[in-house]
Formats: sequence, structure tokens, C-alpha cells
Amino acid sequence: MTHPARIKDLPDLERPRERMVALGANALSHAELIAILLRTGLRGQSAIDIGSQLIRDYGDLHALAQASIEDLQRVKGIGRDKAVTLKAAFTLARRMAAEIRATRPQLDNPEAIADHLRDEFRGKEVEEFHVVLLDTRRRLIRNERVTTGILDSAIVHAREVFRPAIAANASALVLVHNHPSGDPTPSKADITITRDLVRAGQLLKIEILDHIILGEKTTERDRDFVSLKEMGYFYQ
Repeated sequence: MTHPARIKDLPDLERPRERMVALGANALSHAELIAILLRTGLRGQSAIDIGSQLIRDYGDLHALAQASIEDLQRVKGIGRDKAVTLKAAFTLARRMAAEIRATRPQLDNPEAIADHLRDEFRGKEVEEFHVVLLDTRRRLIRNERVTTGILDSAIVHAREVFRPAIAANASALVLVHNHPSGDPTPSKADITITRDLVRAGQLLKIEILDHIILGEKTTERDRDFVSLKEMGYFYQ
């Protein structure tokens, strides 16, 4: 998309700052948010154009956030002050994310569990089976990886699932694994493992709250995960 060379030449409701005030930060594109940090462009290019160029050059925000001040200054229109501003903003975002992770979020529903672990599983090319350990208030104690590879009852043992829960004095846990294919529909093995572990948990007095399978959203599927408890497999 081509913009006027100066943001001030845009209509009021197309200027990033005005759009943010009127619509909120989530309504802005990556390039528009970067433009607010850059403040100005250069002859023939607006700050939005430079923001768009940064996204194109680095591919995504994660890669851009890893760029050094020196790397950023190699982009036309990014001087030392703008590079420092961008680096400071990305560093604050990273620190904020670390603080959020450190606050032991309450994971008492499938959406919260999926939100917490989505980044952990993103891009995995093989299945990983994790247990999420929770205290009596359903707050996170920690996440433990149990096994890697195609799941079947031969490799997912109750002792490996419940050993970290007992060591951490967890009162409950959630089973989580991914389907690299993107389709989170449970397999027969997933259902069998779930029922076996739920029964084992009942004997050990450690409740399994759910089994979440992470995949990907599609036009036909509005969530990128399924809850086996919601699907009724805990009650059959």
C-alpha cells in the first residue's frame, strides 16, 4: 500500500496516532505502530513506509526485535535515535512478557491453558506431550515436558506424568500435546491415554482437569485447540 510521503498529508483518521486514540492500539498494523515510534520519515517515504520496509526486511516482529542498534541503522531512514527508540520498545515488550510469565497465571479453563502454551508449541515439527502442574487455586506451578514423538500408551507412562506432580506437591494437572499436522482432532490413542491417566490420577488423588490438543485455526475451525473434557471423553 502506498502512502503519502508525509503522515501529516493523510486524512486525520488514517494517521497512526489519531487512529490509535480513536480505535485503540489493536486496530493498528505493525507498520503503523512502528511509525508512531519513528515519528518521522524521510524525503519520499513516510514513517509508515519505513515501518513496512522493516517488517519486509526482517519477516516478522520476533526477528525485528532481535536486531541490534547497528543493524537497524543500516535501514534507510533509521538513524541512531530511531534505532535506540525501537530497541528500547522491543526490550520493554520482552521484559513485560517475562513478568507476565513469572506471575503464575491462573489456568482454570481451556482457553487460558491454550493461550499460555501456544508459543511454547508453535513451530514444533513433532508431537510433544507436556503436563501443566497447578496448585489448589489452579495457578501455574510449572510446565513439564514428558515425552517427544508420536503418542501411544507404550511411551506415555503414568509414573512419568505423575512423578513431577508429586514432587511439586501439585493438586491438579492438565495434559497438553500438539498435532504438528494442524488438526487438533483427538486420535484413538489420545483418547485411550487420557482415560488411562484420569483413572491413575483418581487413585493418586491428583485430579487431571483436562487434556488440551493444540493445532491450527482454519476457515472451518475457529479455535486452534480442542479440550477432551469439553468433548466428553472424561465421562465415558
